[in-house]
Amino acid sequence: MEAKEVEDTKSNFRWCWLLLVSVIAILVIVAGVLAIIEDFKDSKKNSASHHPGPIVKKYADALEIALQFFDVQKSGKLVNNRIVWRGDSGLLDGIEMNLDLSKGMYDAGDLMKFGFPMAFTATMLSLAILEYGENMKTVKQLGHARDSLKWITIFLIDTHPSENVLYIQVGDPELDHQCWERPEAIRGIRPSTQVNTSFPGTEVAAETAAAMASASLVFKNINSSYSNLLLEHAQQLFSFADAYRGSYSVSIPQVQNYYNSTGYEDELLWAATWLYHASKDLSYLKYVTELNGQQFANWGNPTWFSWDDKHAGTRVLLSRLNIFGAKGMSSEENLDLQMYRKTSEAIMCELLPDSPTATSSRTNGGLVWVSKWNCLQHAMASAFLAVLFSDYMVTAQISTLYYHGKSYSPADLRDFAISQADYILGNNPMKMSYLVGYGSKYPQNVHHWGASIPVDANTTCKDGFTWLNSINPNPNVAVGAVVGGHFLNETYIDSRNNRMQAEPTTYNSALVVSLLSSLVRSSSVVDSFT
Repeated sequence: MEAKEVEDTKSNFRWCWLLLVSVIAILVIVAGVLAIIEDFKDSKKNSASHHPGPIVKKYADALEIALQFFDVQKSGKLVNNRIVWRGDSGLLDGIEMNLDLSKGMYDAGDLMKFGFPMAFTATMLSLAILEYGENMKTVKQLGHARDSLKWITIFLIDTHPSENVLYIQVGDPELDHQCWERPEAIRGIRPSTQVNTSFPGTEVAAETAAAMASASLVFKNINSSYSNLLLEHAQQLFSFADAYRGSYSVSIPQVQNYYNSTGYEDELLWAATWLYHASKDLSYLKYVTELNGQQFANWGNPTWFSWDDKHAGTRVLLSRLNIFGAKGMSSEENLDLQMYRKTSEAIMCELLPDSPTATSSRTNGGLVWVSKWNCLQHAMASAFLAVLFSDYMVTAQISTLYYHGKSYSPADLRDFAISQADYILGNNPMKMSYLVGYGSKYPQNVHHWGASIPVDANTTCKDGFTWLNSINPNPNVAVGAVVGGHFLNETYIDSRNNRMQAEPTTYNSALVVSLLSSLVRSSSVVDSFT
């Protein structure tokens, strides 16, 4: 080879080497830039997680008040109770069955313990703590929320003495409602009602399973043995509910006059969803997707969230899995989760007042209004789901919800929730807070036995009705009670005999606590409960 050819070859080699080095250098630089971009994204996400907004005082104050109603409603031998006019009660409940059913909470203004709505109360309290416990902690209310939850879950454990037996009611409403008396004056032994394999109650057993599974997550890092006990009961109750399908309204027709169930499929999905979150057992995820999604979920049909209908809550809770991901799920399961999410999005757009699909079930003042009985329930439940879905979007950095050609932001959903909360706290035509104890004007004649009778009154079963019919304000304030609410024309009659509007319920308090804890400050949520 000639010298010139050798030199050209060396030159070409050097040129190729320099080109290769340059390409490698460029790739390194690009990789570095991409890493910086990812770090920036992560820092933004972490910043959102660790730098929540300022505390909103009115919601913090309202939350502190709302949580006190659980102390008003407690049955049993009270410990460090904050309500001075309450004392021990219901100490003989369950004794005829050799059970201690003294704890739990009275359902409403009366002295009944109904397991179905009480379990829903516990599930909602758990959900609020799991999603917004840090908000509660910031305003020093987390301990009170946990204590109230445990008071209920201890009772629920005691109502489940064997795998296929669940006591779902303490007291006879027909007999109890013949009296008007303080809970401390309960006389004698009250009957307890059960569901079992011969007389099934799928919806109440499944809701109780949901309550225990969700609560097991709340106590997992606080009291692991108690958490494990709750999860064990939850799994047994779900198996019982699913294996012996039948409505408790059919098995026990008397409940139809008080907490009649419209179906149990929603509770089965709700319970299985919570059991998946609590156990990470993929069989529960398969249950709500491949096995029963088509049959039970009623996809594409938005419904109202309530103590009776858990479809909307289930859809939002499963949207969480679709948004944040779930380990080990199949592509078919993920497609079904997308159907839950799409239906959740349809629910959100029904709630937004300027949406093409906005519900007409509202008052002129803008409050969601579905039923004349306990109308505030649906407004609080809807508002809570809206802000929860909004925070899922914020945490996952999803900026826009598209629906029917329009786009909405997480802020739109939060604004809707704020409008509902503010209405309940007094920004309404009556200029009245429907949360007792909050603001300068709130109901004075709440339909509540214990609140209406002076502590030192020596009354019997029948002469207690004197206090029901009294025109004087209640001598004891049912602090934190959320009354039923106003008529569609936005008027409210503050009369103790106006049971439709003036009676509070314990599950209403769980809903308002959930809503207020979500609004105490703006924040992201955790991407997993475990």
